[in-house]
Amino acid sequence: MARGTFGFETGPDGALANTEANVDALRQVWLDRSMIAGAALGPGNRGDFDHGAWHVGCHVVAGTGVRRTPDGRLLWIEISWDPNRDEYFPSLTASGTAAPRTVALESADGRQLITGSTILGFVEGNSLGRISARGAQDPPERFNRWQRQAFDKPVDSEQDGGRVWEHWCTLRDIRHTQPIAASVLRAYVALMAVLGDRFIATVARGRRQYGHPTQLCAMVRAGLTTQDAATWDTTPVAIPSALEPLLLEARPGDALAACERFQWGGEPTYHMFQRRVRYWSPAGAVQGDLRDFAP
Repeated sequence: MARGTFGFETGPDGALANTEANVDALRQVWLDRSMIAGAALGPGNRGDFDHGAWHVGCHVVAGTGVRRTPDGRLLWIEISWDPNRDEYFPSLTASGTAAPRTVALESADGRQLITGSTILGFVEGNSLGRISARGAQDPPERFNRWQRQAFDKPVDSEQDGGRVWEHWCTLRDIRHTQPIAASVLRAYVALMAVLGDRFIATVARGRRQYGHPTQLCAMVRAGLTTQDAATWDTTPVAIPSALEPLLLEARPGDALAACERFQWGGEPTYHMFQRRVRYWSPAGAVQGDLRDFAP
């Protein structure tokens, strides 16, 4: 079944399908300048939006999800970096062993682990600290002069860094001709397919800045997510300061260790870094944004 003005494919349960057609549709949405243009694209340098994704893109692809297996193990689900190919892939890291094991989400092991699991919630991507692409060395021309290595910061640094800034770089040109960006988009569609429509909408609601409210409205109209998902009545939980360093390391095993100490309830929970919780966009504000959205 097709959903929204961009015809996103959904499965029998109504969830976004993990298909190449949806990867193409995601690319078309974030390159669209009829719904979102000019200042509504968010802040950036000259050329950043010539072929680049809307500002919200770097935040949502850095977001992560957590599920629980029927036997009680936690599954950390994120976009990970493959250093051999310098590309990204959807990954799953499982608890329950001495050394947490990370596998490709779409591998036989990944599919087996996720079968029968239930969603616990989502975690904000880090915009301080380390990046996942340890050792990347981008030439200046690759991402409109943005370089991933410039955002690989120590965990205790207050300078811009982390996976949000890493993917600000990777999404500066998302045309078909860019293999790194293509791998990010493909991985993100796979994540959305297993984490549900609330995933992208919730992470986008983490800011009422940078054009995110308008961009969320456009993603609802496009069919990338739904109005119900964008307006579910929830309030984020602040990540305890003692656990933040584990997440700022941007390593799946460390992040999983932090999540094992989070409080998870019966309903999905969104965990945000303390310094940004005050920027949360509540359901009433999103409902108003959707009413007023007129591209």
